[in-house]
Amino acid sequence: MKQIYESTPKVNKEMGRQVGEYINTLTKPIGSLGRLEEMAINLAEMKNEPFPSVTPPGVLVFAADHGITSEGVSAYPQAVTEQMVRNFLNGGAAINVFSRQIGAILKVIDIGVATDIEHKSLINQKVRYGTGNFYLEDAMSRQEAEQAMDAGYNQALQIIEEGAQCLILGEMGIGNTTSSSAILAVLSGKDISQLVGRGTGISDATFLHKTEIIKQALIRRNPNPNDPIDILAKVGGLEIAAMTGAMLGAASKRVPILVDGFICTIAALVANLISPSVNDYIMVTHQSVEPGHNIALSLVGKKPIIDLGLRLGEGTGAAISFPIIQSATLMVKEMATFDSAGISKK
Repeated sequence: MKQIYESTPKVNKEMGRQVGEYINTLTKPIGSLGRLEEMAINLAEMKNEPFPSVTPPGVLVFAADHGITSEGVSAYPQAVTEQMVRNFLNGGAAINVFSRQIGAILKVIDIGVATDIEHKSLINQKVRYGTGNFYLEDAMSRQEAEQAMDAGYNQALQIIEEGAQCLILGEMGIGNTTSSSAILAVLSGKDISQLVGRGTGISDATFLHKTEIIKQALIRRNPNPNDPIDILAKVGGLEIAAMTGAMLGAASKRVPILVDGFICTIAALVANLISPSVNDYIMVTHQSVEPGHNIALSLVGKKPIIDLGLRLGEGTGAAISFPIIQSATLMVKEMATFDSAGISKK
C-alpha cells in the first residue's frame, strides 16, 4: 500500500479561528446562520484559505459487482449494475441530473463490473469481474483490495488536477449494502441484526435471510477489525475500496470530501482506520434511511446536513446537499461587514 496514504495534512485550526472572528463581523446577529457558519469555518481549516471555494465539485461514481448476490440478498439481479452504468454513461441517472444542476465534473469508473462495457466516457480501472461470494470465500485478495484503493486514489488526484474543488463519491453495485453491513459489524462490534437494512427494497423473508448470511459469513471469514485491508479483502467491495482510496487522495490535497449515504460512510470509516486525519476533511451530507447509517455516523462523529429520507446512493445525497455547502462559502466571500456597510453594531 502506498506510504503516502499515511500523510494526510492536519487542518489549520488557526485559520478556522480567524474565519470565525471574521464571520462575527458580518451583517447579521452572531451565530444567526447556524451550521452554515460551522461549515465555513471547517472548509477554511481544510483548505487553509480564508475564502475557500467548493465549485466546481468533482463526482466520482465507482461501479462494481458483488459475488454475495448469488445468495439472494438483494431485490435486484446482478445485471442491474451493468445496466445502471450504461444509464450513467447515457446521462439518465439521478446523479447525472444533480451533477448537471450543480455544474459538477462527473466521472464513471468501472472498478469491478462483472461484464465488459465499451463506452468512450467510461474509465476502465477493472480490478476483477466482481468480488467473490464472501459467504463461501474471501471477496478478493489483499493485492486486489490495494489495487482498487490505488485506482480510487489516482482518480481523486486526477479530478482535482482537472479543477475539482471538493469531491463527491458515489457507487453502483447490486449487493453493496450487504458488504457495507458486514464491514460495519466488524468495525462497530454490533450485532448484525442492528445494522442490516432493506437495501434496494427487499421482503421480510429476504431481510432475515440477508441477516443470517452476513452473520455466518463473518464467522467464516473472521476479518481482523484492526486491519482495514483484511476487512476489505474478506467482506468488502471493489467500489468501497476505491472510494476509500479516493478519500485518502482528496484529503492528501486538502480537498473537502462530501460523504454520501450508508455505503460511502462505510468507506469513510475504513479510510479513517488507515489515516485518522482523513476524518477532518469529511462532511457528511445526508442521513440515510439504512438503519446501520446511524451507527456508522456515530463512529465518524459527524452530523448530516440534510435528512430527506434518501437511500439511492450514486452520490445523490451529496450532490443535493452541495448548494448548502456552497452557500457557506459565499456567505464569507460576499456578505458585507458592519463596518463596510456602515451599519450600527449591537
